Amino acid sequence: MFRRFAVAGVTLATTIGAAALAVATTAAATPRTHPPLSAISTSQSAGSIPGTAAHGPAAGSARAADAPDVDVAKVQAHLTELNNIATRNGGTRKSSGQGYRDSVAYVKNKLQAAGYTVTEQPCTSGCATGAGPNLIAEWPQGDAAKVYMFGSHLDSVGAGPGINDNGSGSAALLETALTLAEQHPAMTSRVRFAWWTDEEQGLNGSDFYVSSLAAAERSKIKAYYNFDMIASTNGGYFINHVSSAAAQPMKAYWDSLGLQPEENTEGAGRSDDYSFERAGIPTSGYAMGASARKTSAQAAKWGGTASRAYDPCYHQSCDTTGNINATGLNRSVDGIAYTLWNLAVTNSTPANDFSLTAAPATGSVDPGASATSTISTATTSGSAQTVKLSAMGAPAGVTVSFNPASVTSGSSSAMTVATAAGTAPGTYPLTITGAGSVTHTTTYTLTVKGTGGCTGQQLLTNGGFESGTTPWTGDTGAIGAHAGQPAHGGSRFAWLGGYGRSATDSLSQSVTVPAGCGKATLTYWLHIDTDETDRVAYDTFKVKVGSTTLTTLSNTDASSGYTQRTVDLSRYVGQRITLAFTATEDTSLQTSFVLDDAALQTG
Repeated sequence: MFRRFAVAGVTLATTIGAAALAVATTAAATPRTHPPLSAISTSQSAGSIPGTAAHGPAAGSARAADAPDVDVAKVQAHLTELNNIATRNGGTRKSSGQGYRDSVAYVKNKLQAAGYTVTEQPCTSGCATGAGPNLIAEWPQGDAAKVYMFGSHLDSVGAGPGINDNGSGSAALLETALTLAEQHPAMTSRVRFAWWTDEEQGLNGSDFYVSSLAAAERSKIKAYYNFDMIASTNGGYFINHVSSAAAQPMKAYWDSLGLQPEENTEGAGRSDDYSFERAGIPTSGYAMGASARKTSAQAAKWGGTASRAYDPCYHQSCDTTGNINATGLNRSVDGIAYTLWNLAVTNSTPANDFSLTAAPATGSVDPGASATSTISTATTSGSAQTVKLSAMGAPAGVTVSFNPASVTSGSSSAMTVATAAGTAPGTYPLTITGAGSVTHTTTYTLTVKGTGGCTGQQLLTNGGFESGTTPWTGDTGAIGAHAGQPAHGGSRFAWLGGYGRSATDSLSQSVTVPAGCGKATLTYWLHIDTDETDRVAYDTFKVKVGSTTLTTLSNTDASSGYTQRTVDLSRYVGQRITLAFTATEDTSLQTSFVLDDAALQTG
């Protein structure tokens, strides 16, 4: 928790109130199951909880009993790893240190393995020098126009490992996200998780994120929920804006446990929810208190010691795994899951559906030759299903085969397009169909050249990055509509580098440069910006074909906007090549290489 003391933007000279959250101090897990349905009144069921369907943020139709009991032992395992990360990095996970970057990597790896769309967002303005990125993860199901965000800051102060402040919130969100992925329920809304950088230096990471949002994207966020210090050893049970519509699912859960939560006055304006609040987005969240002292009335209600700080190790080196109230942590993480399920999950059974793509989506051959493509499927909702593949639109002399001819969604098939010696030159769009419980199509464009001739064409697929990540391989998380950098064309681009630490990002695509052409030219637009001040090439950007480097640029080539670059690839005519763009940074001071609108033209 940041040290700012403010309410509605007014900075106060003294600590406001004494709000916080607590239960009996213990480092061991206290098993608990969800309360029986009778413990949550009928008026509090999903769809009728104040602040959901009729009184606030739109809710799904999930019943209270459908929300999972998140395993607090797994949350504690994440805390143990965050503590180990701090121990390996001088006892801290501060935003500008390796401990923070290792924490980001730990959370990111778990989320990617679970199927989340994960983005590292470099904080390019307003953050402390060397601060690591925000980490944003979205579950790719539900209405993208209705987003509920759940966030916590991942950094600690420099004085300690920050296991309650704020490993507790970060680990609880991580395990909630993993539980959502494991249960894979039907979704009415999108759920987006965030782990913020540089909170301890002034809410800087969340400020940067919110200020980077376009108005249309900001309007999609229906509520933001913040979790900062949810396992304080002498804590209480506090909710941000406890009487607000957004808070009602959270309050309903703690009310069902008889906890009588109070307003989080101590935390007002001090954590990342304040960044969203100032932007007009409804906010709430759980907390268990920081350095303010527990009152006698709170001690009588919740237990613990009156006139003692909610967290006696606040911003100190003793904020380790021994500074965790497991009972409070358990109640908090289950309340998070309850809130998420009530807002974004539905009881209806999702229809089985899948997606269909071809990579590459184009091919060029001489008459009598063959082209190949990989037809990929993915289960987008419900269960996997059998998908039968077929093709239409092939001209005389062209045959299309699939191996295998049917796949289970989530698998791929090798497509071979074979031409006869007498196939007429020309360009032919083929419609590839996948038929299961529903039917989807994708297009593959075949170009048949005249014998020994050359049909001028653009060979790179998705060179403007507007169609997702396919068929690019490598660090495809660099592709997207990232806040903090503009696109050259459209809305998406590839942001390589920009970390301010030792790192490498690379994107590659394999293409066949057809025989018979006299020239092949690669063009791309590149924007280089850097915090380096010396005229020394510390950070580099290379264009490679296979292991051969064709062009090297660096931080010394930085400019205020995009510059079009050209590379002659004529030597590769008639060859199958793998083209790669690779950015490499040294140990400090970021350089961003922002790539867009790449094309490989033959003629």
